[in-house]
Amino acid sequence: MSTENGVAKTPEDLARLFVERANARDAEGLSKLYAPEAVLAYPPGKSTVGRAAIQAVYERMLENVPLPFPVEEPLPTVQYGDLALTSTRDADDTGGRVQVAQRQADGTWLRIIDRPEIPKA
Repeated sequence: MSTENGVAKTPEDLARLFVERANARDAEGLSKLYAPEAVLAYPPGKSTVGRAAIQAVYERMLENVPLPFPVEEPLPTVQYGDLALTSTRDADDTGGRVQVAQRQADGTWLRIIDRPEIPKA
């Protein structure tokens, strides 16, 4: 893992950090994986905007989901400059997950758009 001090040094690190923090029930830590004005497409059918609102969503979610979260199989990352499209195969049969990450000025990566569930057709 190429994380130091809990920051993502690659776009792929974000998924691993997410699982670690979710399994620790660390909603604040989860929110720090997102840019300040990031968009989370959750709960289903809604958008949650901003780190504080994302933290509140994860606080509620972590109260109600069984743990542990599994590490999911990553699909190849597609990168364009300071933007990266990451995704994983779902382990819970919800249809998959897709995120857009952005490299920050310090070289670390944060999520800017996150769709944690893509319903199957």
